[in-house]
Amino acid sequence: MSPVHDRRARAPAPTPPEPAPASLSGINLNLVVALDALLSEANVTRAATKVGVTQSAMSHSLRQLRELLGDALLIRGRGGMVRTPRAEQLAAPLHRGLLELQRALRNEPVFEPATARRRFTLATGDYFAATLLPELLVVLSAEAPHVDLVVKHLVPDQATPLMESGDVDLCVAAFPDSSLSLRQQKLYREDFVCVVREGHPAIRKGLDLETYLRLPHVLISPRGEGAGAVDTALAAMGRSRRIALRLPYFLTAPLAVVHSDHILTAPRRLVESFSGKGAWPLRVLPPPLALRSFDVVQVWHERFDGDPAHRWLRSAVARAAGVTGALPSRASRRVRRTQPS
Repeated sequence: MSPVHDRRARAPAPTPPEPAPASLSGINLNLVVALDALLSEANVTRAATKVGVTQSAMSHSLRQLRELLGDALLIRGRGGMVRTPRAEQLAAPLHRGLLELQRALRNEPVFEPATARRRFTLATGDYFAATLLPELLVVLSAEAPHVDLVVKHLVPDQATPLMESGDVDLCVAAFPDSSLSLRQQKLYREDFVCVVREGHPAIRKGLDLETYLRLPHVLISPRGEGAGAVDTALAAMGRSRRIALRLPYFLTAPLAVVHSDHILTAPRRLVESFSGKGAWPLRVLPPPLALRSFDVVQVWHERFDGDPAHRWLRSAVARAAGVTGALPSRASRRVRRTQPS
């Protein structure tokens, strides 16, 4: 065989034509539900369990979807199945669309909390969960005994997409999101206090700045890095402190103080929840320097602003936080960018 003939034999095959756009009239809605489960789980078995079909049926749906969309959608990776670029593009808008369709078909013009069977998802940190949830559960028990609550850890960078997709109904945080599609309501104003163990040998008559700076400090740092509000205030004074212990959790910080000579500067509500009657032996003191207070807010997507169930949820959270009265729709406002404390 000549070299010329050999090169012709190995010429690349022509590129297959792009798949025709999928028409909604020709798509089985069950396939759309299956696609949402496959893309969210990236696992045929888990997707089948989520939808309530057999693994064989879900595998068959995946084959149909691949043929329909002209894309593999899920391919094998090092740690299991991974989504293709086309699947990544589809996942979020598809999930949002199905949630909107479910809400439209549910057709709930009114919401009766006493009889409603509903599940809400709240995203927040452990500080807000500890200080807000006890009162919120009292409200739910009294007004909506069949309503379930799921609490997820809040990752600030993910707050907007989670609420846009409908995976999270409400976020409670110490900062508002800057997205124009989100709304907020102030729940309360929080300030800082200092806390040491009862009988701390360095603090007998009170806490001055020099004593404060000599003590080893506990810093609550959910992200695990960066300076706190105290460090920012001290830097403006040309001073600094020794951070002897850095923790990602609010709830373990008071425990660390109880069993050491460390000092903790933390939100007042958190400290008071541990230092009340019958609680841990802690001494609460005012900080020896000026620290900015901050607002705690609840944040939600604007498309849920007028939803009766969501309005009740926001009202319940507001009342649990000590805000008098329910939260009317007209009280909502667009979130403004502010500087976190």
